Amino acid sequence: MNKHSSSPEETHVLSITSLHRAPRPIPEALEAVHAGFPSVAQDYFFSDFSFDENIITHPATTYAVRVAGDSMQGAGIFDGDLLLVDRALDAEDSDIVIAALDGELTVKRLIAQPGVPPYLHPENPRYPNIAISDLQDFLIWGVVIGNYHFLSRKDSSWRPA
Repeated sequence: MNKHSSSPEETHVLSITSLHRAPRPIPEALEAVHAGFPSVAQDYFFSDFSFDENIITHPATTYAVRVAGDSMQGAGIFDGDLLLVDRALDAEDSDIVIAALDGELTVKRLIAQPGVPPYLHPENPRYPNIAISDLQDFLIWGVVIGNYHFLSRKDSSWRPA
């Protein structure tokens, strides 16, 4: 486990966005979407869905970050993704976290097992683990609770204002 300095490809935090806005409900389907044969009974469709009520448990300590880089692709986190991060949660072994290491923000999997010095693990074999030593300035900025990425190239150019 050795510290890896950032390269343009390594995943890091591109921007941080506050979520302190009035909740905006969006329509939610009343029944689950079937991945197999479509159901003709889906005429009774929408109710309101609120991220604040259904996804975000701690609104005052939850924020969004935009990702840059490819070091977390194995965890399904891609360049340009939007991560929801909760600072109220205590990070545990195997959590994906936003960490400040020597003043630089990064997103990695935290490995914190008994009897083993903790380290940050990228989910891409091209990058080495990052050891966390007592000599480094290290702080966990929150636990990643959600990930949004675009499934269409057409949508990938959209960025929040």
